[in-house]
Amino acid sequence: MAVRTILRRKREAPSPDAMTLVEHLAELRRRVIVCVVAFAVTATVAFVIYNQILAFLEGPYCRVAHPCQLYVTGPLDGLSLRIEIAAYAGAFLALPVLLWEAWRFVTPGLKANEKRYAIPFLASSLLLFCLGAGLAFLVFPHALQWLASIGGPSLKEIYNPQRYLGLILALMAIFGITFEFPVVLVSLELAGVLSPRTLSSWRRWMIFLIVLFAAIITPSSDPFSMTALAVPLYVFYEASIVLGRILKR
Repeated sequence: MAVRTILRRKREAPSPDAMTLVEHLAELRRRVIVCVVAFAVTATVAFVIYNQILAFLEGPYCRVAHPCQLYVTGPLDGLSLRIEIAAYAGAFLALPVLLWEAWRFVTPGLKANEKRYAIPFLASSLLLFCLGAGLAFLVFPHALQWLASIGGPSLKEIYNPQRYLGLILALMAIFGITFEFPVVLVSLELAGVLSPRTLSSWRRWMIFLIVLFAAIITPSSDPFSMTALAVPLYVFYEASIVLGRILKR
């Protein structure tokens, strides 16, 4: 009886790695502080190199317009633009630190097989987001040409920097987020929510839905951007089916 009691107490004893709620909150606070400091540092760097970042973002416009100048209409527009670019660029530059801190926070609660899948998924998510943002940047000059021509030859384009940068950053963000599509599908396949056979049976409907989704979500509403978004999404859909079959084996 004494041996059974000792064994039962050992089984019921908390794991050495277990953390109390207060310890979890303290760990979360520490991770958040690190993320805030990392964002503050990268945003400050982006604020200092503002001219280089602005010249980079003006690149698509300069490919289709000569001279390529953005016009402000208020005395505070330049300052607000610099702060806005510093915030966006700071968040992007701090992204590796943010993902690393999030990963370190959730790692203690993951099982061994979950940790094995988590790192490839995080790495592929970051890579796909960058690919999507890069594709949007390359397609944007064609979108500007189409948008300029659709109004007729009598119109002269004078772009406000906030609206121009808002459009290109929105396009890059939407492309980057939607490029996470295969990560979501493969995750659902591994979780048993979907199967490769089910995705294959949905192929015809998915072609229509992907095209419709690209037409609705593309902020510039030009055919170049919609095509550039729809084609990779369908390729990712087919790749997710193949990858799901391989991982299931």
